[in-house]
Amino acid sequence: MSRPLRVESEGGLYHVLNRGNYRSAIFRSDKTKAAFLKCLGEACEKTGWLIHAWCVMSNHYHLAIETPEANLVEGMRWLQGTFSTRFNRLRRQQGHLFQGRYKSLVVESGAVLGALCHYIHLNPVRARLCSVEQLPQWRWSSASWLFEPKKRPAWSRAEDALEWAGGLRDTPAGRRKYRDYLQWLSEDDSQQKALRFESMSRGWVIGTKGFRKELIKENRKMAALRELGDDEAAEAREAAWQETLQELLGKLGRNRRDLRRDGKFAEWKVAVAAAMKQRSTVTNRWLSENLAMGSLHEVSRQVAAWTRQPDRKLLQQLR
Repeated sequence: MSRPLRVESEGGLYHVLNRGNYRSAIFRSDKTKAAFLKCLGEACEKTGWLIHAWCVMSNHYHLAIETPEANLVEGMRWLQGTFSTRFNRLRRQQGHLFQGRYKSLVVESGAVLGALCHYIHLNPVRARLCSVEQLPQWRWSSASWLFEPKKRPAWSRAEDALEWAGGLRDTPAGRRKYRDYLQWLSEDDSQQKALRFESMSRGWVIGTKGFRKELIKENRKMAALRELGDDEAAEAREAAWQETLQELLGKLGRNRRDLRRDGKFAEWKVAVAAAMKQRSTVTNRWLSENLAMGSLHEVSRQVAAWTRQPDRKLLQQLR
């Protein structure tokens, strides 16, 4: 049986979630939660994703993701793959960390996205990990960032949660009213039902009947071109990476002949590889082949070492 098609689009909205393999508590410690959040931030920088809400529990996570580019699959491959590799390396373990493929539900914009944000923010409250009153201090959901704007990175968005809680503004008064709204919502089962909380993690779409109908029409077209679409996606990725490489070489006054002529780990080549990793989901294999850098493990090691102690002059040139 073929895998279900991932619906990707520019400006797409998704509820993405996954659990630890065999429902294991992979996020048991705060250190592990922080490591996942760091990976998420790196993924957003590479892909341009915007996160409207997130929550990391002991054995699963929830993300409300917006993709300005049609790159959900590419970004999730990097996010889960990178986090799993780091997790297993630190614990000297092997094997699958997550329970198969992540689940992604397409989300309608507006009120439906707002309801999803409320659902995600109330996740720890439903699990009795904290009260609504304690949400601003509970570190492992975007609610803590919503209540304290200085904590928000550039890729975090709070506007939809506030707007769809009664047209609230991102001000101290608006944020206090949002906490009051969540308190009311957490106690009102009928309102949770009206917002379809029970369906937020089920199926493949969250939205109105009209939205669902349009998606089904579009999905049929995409399914008919599934194989072609996969090839085109790979071709688009390759073209984007080649373009980024050309841009970075130009900033250093280098060309592709220099890549073959200079040593495998000439500092300027390692700097280019590090810049590409920061800007994209480029793989070590691609860097090894296109920058003539040798083994995949050594590419990873050299880039990590350079990132920890970069040459300031090269770093400035590549910006």
